[in-house]
Amino acid sequence: MWPGVALSLEIMETIYSKKSKFQQIDLYQTRHHGKMLVLDGIIQLTEFDEFTYQEMMTHLPLFSHPDPKSVLVIGGGDGGVLREIGRHDVVEKIDFCEIDEAVIAVSKKFLPELGCGFDDSRVNVHIGDGNAFIQKKINAYDVIIVDSSDPIGPGEVLFKKAFYEGLKNALKPGGIIATQGESIFMHQEWVGTLAGITRELFLVQAYANIYVPTYPGGNIGICMGSLGPKLVTPARQICQSIQDQLKYYTPQMHKAAFVLPYFAEKLLKES
Repeated sequence: MWPGVALSLEIMETIYSKKSKFQQIDLYQTRHHGKMLVLDGIIQLTEFDEFTYQEMMTHLPLFSHPDPKSVLVIGGGDGGVLREIGRHDVVEKIDFCEIDEAVIAVSKKFLPELGCGFDDSRVNVHIGDGNAFIQKKINAYDVIIVDSSDPIGPGEVLFKKAFYEGLKNALKPGGIIATQGESIFMHQEWVGTLAGITRELFLVQAYANIYVPTYPGGNIGICMGSLGPKLVTPARQICQSIQDQLKYYTPQMHKAAFVLPYFAEKLLKES
């Protein structure tokens, strides 16, 4: 996905390496970044900076919604997003759909600091295709988070307009979606495509940028759509007990994530 570009991390040990039904799954112990999960040769997370992605992917949409009772997560078999959702007592139901149960098993066994997300009694796990799952849901969720891999292999369908139409139909009135939106530096074509789809389908649309050092370009985006609530400012206050558990998200970072470089603003407007 990144011709001519490489990121190098020194590997001390291969902890797990096996091809599942859908993809190659590798887990390494690195010299500096702790454990590193890799799918089909693409870094998904490292213990060093996983919190940046997990926190913003979760708390941007959840704090944008005034009262998120029901949440759906598609993808994210590592469990990190579930861990962060679990910090919100207001959430009553969490549906989780992941196509590759092998990723869940690896995370539970080797990445307990993320896999602990599956221990929440509110979580209902569904193993299957996220696109097929969403097409059967109507007015079911306040917030939907799509923690997808990149648009190759099993994650490719999650970047299509039909999938986003399904997401919209599955939302309750005033609902919000947040999807993995690629990098404004490395994947401008995909960013433009996703922004165009969400602008066409949703009353309110926004794109957030977050820092993740071990992702190519050092950043990744979150493409968001809303059926009512504003996205660029929190709708609820964060209590101090939650804030003290976090490393990245704050109400100030919530607002700042939507302030983009000029070239990115132009890209989104022209998409």
